[in-house]
Amino acid sequence: MAHASDYYESDTTLAQYLEFHFGEPWHGEANFPMELARLCLDALDGRDAGRALDLGCACGRATFELATRFAHVDGVDFSIAFIEQARAMARDGVVRYARPEEGALVSYQERSLAALGLGDTPSRVAFHQGDACALDSHYRDYDLILAANLIDRLYDPAAFLTTVHERIADLGLLVIASPYTWLEEYTPQEAWVGGYRKDGEDVSTLDGLKAMLAPHFRLMAPPRSLPFVIRETRNKFQHSFSEVTVWEKRDDPGA
Repeated sequence: MAHASDYYESDTTLAQYLEFHFGEPWHGEANFPMELARLCLDALDGRDAGRALDLGCACGRATFELATRFAHVDGVDFSIAFIEQARAMARDGVVRYARPEEGALVSYQERSLAALGLGDTPSRVAFHQGDACALDSHYRDYDLILAANLIDRLYDPAAFLTTVHERIADLGLLVIASPYTWLEEYTPQEAWVGGYRKDGEDVSTLDGLKAMLAPHFRLMAPPRSLPFVIRETRNKFQHSFSEVTVWEKRDDPGA
């Protein structure tokens, strides 16, 4: 039986995500990785922009966008197929892919960093394959960590959420975006951060995030919702919303 993570290694899914990151906007919605990176940059509000980590970077669009201001950005994803494409974009400045259209029909697409206004960013990015639940110790001292549409695809989200403070500089930011689509093929139900009932009460993912992050972070502002569209074929799209929360690391989160 194929593992859920194998979904992200297929050619079809890779083409869909290349389109999601570098392709056209669909149904009136802005490019999601671009908008999320800009939200991160706005949230800095004068803080240091030395080093950032884009965790669950997929094909890398947000990594490149963050590098318009950060001196260095690491993009990390579990999928080696995604990382290879992100590295190719950084190396060559262009990616080419066969976009699914209808049945076995495809259209051939070419996207470049230059056309996206990101032509000067490759020298400030690096892409790595890695596991967000068991990151190497050298991923640390970041001024910002972005976890985009990640936590509900982790096999052990608590392993990430309860240790991420060790990787962020004091007063640095953690930005979490997620549609909170908890599915047992990715995350055992006992490991869900929210989306369940306990002792007769509903537990939302925001409730779970607050509980796990409270020892080291404070929530900077009310959550906001960002739309995103993933184009599967010419006639089929996923139109979803991701809840975005921005957290500041503090020695005393209640201060």
